[in-house]
Amino acid sequence: MSNPTMPVSERIALLPVAVQALAHELARFGVLQPAQQGLANAFIELLGDAEGPFERARLAGHFTASALVVSSDGARTLLTHHRKLGMWLQPGGHADGDRNLARVALRETEEETGLVGVTVQPGIFDLDRHWIPEHKSVPGHWHYDVRYVVRAGTDETFAVSEESHALAWVPLRDVADGEAYDASLRRMARRCLGVPAV
Repeated sequence: MSNPTMPVSERIALLPVAVQALAHELARFGVLQPAQQGLANAFIELLGDAEGPFERARLAGHFTASALVVSSDGARTLLTHHRKLGMWLQPGGHADGDRNLARVALRETEEETGLVGVTVQPGIFDLDRHWIPEHKSVPGHWHYDVRYVVRAGTDETFAVSEESHALAWVPLRDVADGEAYDASLRRMARRCLGVPAV
């Protein structure tokens, strides 16, 4: 894209207009979460890639979106036991060409959990770049995951999709303190609870 030593505002101005709003959102997130500012800059850099960073066909890495689904009382999160990865994770998935990653996070929540009456809180909540191992005919590749908080309504009834072995409402405190959970999921739970990063 551009020279990484160039100020972020100038780098964003060089991006296609269609992705500048997301770039500004990523830059704001980096200011609010200094520990993830370098990662936010890497995500901004990816926005300028000509190979379609919102498409899963870009196997050098592509954007995904996921959701920390939080109960209406703010105490629990809905996790999915991912069929391919064999881990308890937050719902999420590929952008598949959609540049509105908040909308992707909401769509993935609805599709993977069957929850109704869910809403996305404004603003990026977390970023994570993680490696997805080879599966069937798809080589291993990087996911640039943009995460949002999705609030459940009063109806917490869920339905297990074909992408999951199971779903479960889990106390955020258990996730924050649970060594068995993915480190980035624990980070999000701690941030949601207002617990300082470790």
